Amino acid sequence: FRSENLADYVDQKLVCVVTEANERRGNLVLSRRAVLEREKEESKKKLLGEIEPGQVREGIVRKIQDFGAFVDLGGVDGLIHISDLSWTKRIKHPSEFCNVGDDIEVMVLEVDKDNRRLSLGHKQLEENPWEVFESVFMVDSVHEGIIIEMMEKGAVVSLPYGVEGFATPKHLIKEDGTQA
Repeated sequence: FRSENLADYVDQKLVCVVTEANERRGNLVLSRRAVLEREKEESKKKLLGEIEPGQVREGIVRKIQDFGAFVDLGGVDGLIHISDLSWTKRIKHPSEFCNVGDDIEVMVLEVDKDNRRLSLGHKQLEENPWEVFESVFMVDSVHEGIIIEMMEKGAVVSLPYGVEGFATPKHLIKEDGTQA
């Protein structure tokens, strides 16, 4: 960022790059920004060299789009696709899950070092509810759930372990035993 108050720099030692030298006028032009940009670029290269799929990292949500959230892992941004935010919550927009500035723990899913892109996931840090679900809820077993949305052809039902199912009217039974 640009500093409007140059008095903040009085009596400070700064590493700068000479960007222009005019011997005839006895003039040097220095850039602190060029040094900071070089350091940032070196930090990015180092991080990209260290980062591997499967690692768990802390980051800060920097930007939210309809398709996911961009997270800064310390100089390199990665994308958590909306489908990788949560196993259990039906998320229509990433802003329902996180906000810009939030600290978030993520798992590195893919690293494209050539294009400097990272694919990140959050749900991968949690137990996959479908693995539990398949062992608890077998075909023809009966379970209670809460209807969370009615549709023309049936209802979306919230079941334990954060799993949602779809029930047609012939499969919906009220508490009193009558068909819904």
